[in-house]
This record gives sequence, structure tokens and C-alpha cells, in this order.
Amino acid sequence: MRRINIFDTTLRDGEQSPGIALRPAEKAEIAAALEQLGVDVIEAGFAASSPGDFEGVAAASEAVSRVTVASLARTTKEDVDAAVAALAAAPRSRVHVFIATSALHMERKLGLRPEEVLERIAWSVDYAVSRCDEVEFSAEDATRSDRDFLAEACRTAVAAGATVVNLPDTVGYTTPAEYAQLFHELRERVPELARVDLSVHCHNDLGLAVANSLAGVGAGATQIECTVNGIGERAGNASLEELVMALRVRADAFAAETGVDPAVIREASALVAELTGYPVGPNKPIVGANAFAHEAGIHQDGMLKDAGTYQIMDPRDLGTAMTLPLGKHSGRHAFARACAEAGHQLDRDQVNAAFKRFKKLADLGVPVTLDDVFQEVRA
Repeated sequence: MRRINIFDTTLRDGEQSPGIALRPAEKAEIAAALEQLGVDVIEAGFAASSPGDFEGVAAASEAVSRVTVASLARTTKEDVDAAVAALAAAPRSRVHVFIATSALHMERKLGLRPEEVLERIAWSVDYAVSRCDEVEFSAEDATRSDRDFLAEACRTAVAAGATVVNLPDTVGYTTPAEYAQLFHELRERVPELARVDLSVHCHNDLGLAVANSLAGVGAGATQIECTVNGIGERAGNASLEELVMALRVRADAFAAETGVDPAVIREASALVAELTGYPVGPNKPIVGANAFAHEAGIHQDGMLKDAGTYQIMDPRDLGTAMTLPLGKHSGRHAFARACAEAGHQLDRDQVNAAFKRFKKLADLGVPVTLDDVFQEVRA
């Protein structure tokens, strides 16, 4: 089993979701929860972006005792210095240097020639190496970059001392097959990448962030960058909980594991939802209210006979339980069980009559309880 590092960027890329502005104390609280969760790296913010974010990175650094804490930085002295200063109290510090490598970004956003970008990569990584414990380099918009130039950028970063190289799908453009090919190709073109950790960082604009991240792992990546509840820019980032459980459930396919404790996932999810104001959707995989709820009669019948019929995870591993909510699609078996658990001792004919009343009420399109069903009888 390969060990995959989990780089959690909830406090940086996740906070870039519109409307989220975490205070330093809130960043510290989430950082402590992430350390308990078992992530390997916490990207606590972008220290140079504002005084508040500098304080947030510093607060997160002070709140943890074992995990690596990172701060994002552009390829400038000011950014690297701010990141290093904010990370002063971190148990282990990482400066995360980034610059765009796609022609579109270099020409239209940065106004830099390719050789100037390479110079900035070499200088900034070299400058950061002696000032922190680890340096990560990210080639922004890697998936839309020219492969020859991207290879040269990665080669330059490793030569300057980067210990992690990240190939992000910054705009959520790629597909799993393309992303896997990118990793295969870069590893072949740049043998030096065998000496460092290769990282995936995927956005969800086409709903492929998790699939692309897993494709990267299958192609040799050793670090996944993700966020709790999948929050982040635009349509969000790859979801930590989905990735961790996918690797756990499909260990046969990926032969990889993480250090994340599944029993703490829902607690971390709830905390992030509360402090960011971004609620978790009921159908969200792993942490949604309906993730282990089975309403359809056929499914409920199967679940009552053997949970493996319709459930690929044991909800107890995540500190929750399977539920069989009653609704218009529920079957007689689950309804009878619910009646018995509620203390209604019914024979077969009574169950049939009650079930008929229940179906009639459920078809009205409003939530129905057993009290509603038996209230008709009492009336």
C-alpha cells in the first residue's frame, strides 16, 4: 500500500469560496480539527494577501503540534518573506510557491516571457529553501500548459530545491485520462521528479475533481490537495472526504492509503460547514444527511437482509448509522419494522391496513410519520 499525503487547503483555497472570511481564531479551530483528522499538511492561507490572512496563518500554526503548515506565496521576495514569518510557530513549515505556466496565463495575466517565468521559479524556490522546512512548487494552469515548457518548469523547481511539485488543474478543464497521461508524461520527461512528491490539485468546474485526483494517484502522484466538503473557488475543489473514502473502499484498485481517521470526518465536516456558513447538501457523498439513507422499498428490503446489497461503506466507520426513512417509495418490510420499533404490535392484516393508509398519505407529497398513520385509526 502506497502512502498518499493529504494536503488540506480548506483554509486557503476553500476560503476563497465567495462570501467566506474566516477569522484567525476560526482558522485555528479548524486547523486543530484537521490535525485530529489526520491530514499531513494544512495550507492555512496566503499570508501576503492581507494582514488578516497573515494572522490566520500564524494562528493556525500555533494551534497545531505535529502537522506541517503551509502558506501560499507568489514568486516574489515579499510573498516568501510573509509566508516564512507567518509560519514561524509551525511544527514544520512549508512555503508553497506558485506561478502560471500556460501560455494564456503567462501572456495575458503575467505579461512574462517563458524564460522570465523560469527565472522566477528558480529564484523564488532557491530563496525559500533556506528559510523553511519544505518548499512546494505549483505550476498554475498546468493542464493547459505546453508539455515541453511544463517539463522545464518542473525541472527548474526541483533543481532549485523544491521537495513537492504540484500539477494543478486550476480551472477544472481536464479529464481523468488526460490528467493521468500528464503525470505519466512528466515523470518520463523529468526523471528528477522521482526524488520529490508529486501532487494533484483539481477543481470541480466539470464535476471531475475527485475523479481527476484519483487518476493522478493512479499515475503516480503521492499527494492530494483537497478541501473539507469540497469548498473552494467557483464550483469548488476535490472533496477530502470523498477522496479518502474512495481510496479506502477501493484499496483493491489504488493500493493506496492515507492517514485520515474516518471516524473524525463528519465532525470536521460539520465544523467547516458551521464556521464558513456553507451548509452540506443532503445528497453530498460521505457526509450528507442522506449518504446512508435508503428509502426505496427494494433497497430497504435488501438492506434488512444484508447491508452489503446497497451499501459499499460501513457508516459506523464514519461515526454514523444507516437509516431507512419512510416515504412514498418505502416497502412493506421496512414499514412493518418501523412500526415494531415504535411499539405498535400489529398482526399481518393490521400491518397491511396501516401500510395502505401510509401510502395514501405519502402520495400527498408531504412528510408522513407513524403518528399520522395511526391517528386516522384513533380518530
